[in-house]
Amino acid sequence: MTTSADIFTLRQDLLDWYDATGRSLPWRRHPRERRPGLMPPDPYAIWLSEIMLQQTTVPHATPYWHRFLALWPTVKALAEAERDDVMREWAGLGYYARARNLHACARVIAHECAGVFPDTLDQLLALPGIGDYTANAILAAAFNQPASVVDGNVERVITRMWRVQTEMPKAKPEIKRLAAKIADPANSCDYAQAIMDLGATVCSPKSPKCTKCPWSLSCKAFARGDMERYPLKAKKAPKPIRTGTAWLVRRADAIWLRRRADKGLLGGMMEVPSNGWADAETNGSAPFDGDWRPRGEVRHVFTHFELRLDVREAEALPGWEPEEGVWSSLDALGGEALPSVMRKVIALRS
Repeated sequence: MTTSADIFTLRQDLLDWYDATGRSLPWRRHPRERRPGLMPPDPYAIWLSEIMLQQTTVPHATPYWHRFLALWPTVKALAEAERDDVMREWAGLGYYARARNLHACARVIAHECAGVFPDTLDQLLALPGIGDYTANAILAAAFNQPASVVDGNVERVITRMWRVQTEMPKAKPEIKRLAAKIADPANSCDYAQAIMDLGATVCSPKSPKCTKCPWSLSCKAFARGDMERYPLKAKKAPKPIRTGTAWLVRRADAIWLRRRADKGLLGGMMEVPSNGWADAETNGSAPFDGDWRPRGEVRHVFTHFELRLDVREAEALPGWEPEEGVWSSLDALGGEALPSVMRKVIALRS
């Protein structure tokens, strides 16, 4: 897999496989679907899909992608939207900093780039929320420019092909070097989609379908029969448990919500007011002295810790008004920008 002839063969075998069996996804045009005179790929739609697909599966992200395009069909339309509306539509996709950066990026492109997506790596990397992977993915898929796209699926393919002995994440620079070595600069768009498809549909984490893989005869892990061993991962430490209290305050048919700070976990999202979230158990102070009734415990797993919230509910005292936040009617809760953990809290209301 080191000579120019070897690399050419790998590229061609992968592209032939992709032409025959690759997935058709709404944000990309598969070679089987291309016709003369069709419009070129839309960088806005591709960028939107790449941001949504970070830490999210294709089936989960697809309806969000369709809804965003229906609401905001251009990057200028997204830039002109209220951020609260964007956050509200994003609810359920998780990793909410992505939504804040999505809106900020749209504004930069609309106001500083005349609504035209940059087509160079340095320019893309300068935009909010766009890192190395996303920039290369846009270069390849939207502009067919030379790029090496390395996501989790590609990392798995590369570590198996070369039996990379370095544990993740320390192996990432080595993986990027090996991936760039075989990336096809002449057909960057199809090659990037093809290698990601290979990881997603054939070179899967468990029970890879090696007999259907166009690269199996060149794969060192397949030759040794230890494909599922890769990528090597360091043993994970148990996730710490953080605890807190969520104060579910009701007034008639409304619930008190407030907005979390922009920075930090769930930044900019709405929440049932809570406190604690410390490494050691703590309840904190209630918003007011009242008849706080226990409603149960909500458990939610974040990337780096597990959260356990003790949910307490009370009717607002006559004349009491919070210093911040809003009263949201029960009928309007579905439209609030509430993260999943807070919807779990509200589900425990009486």
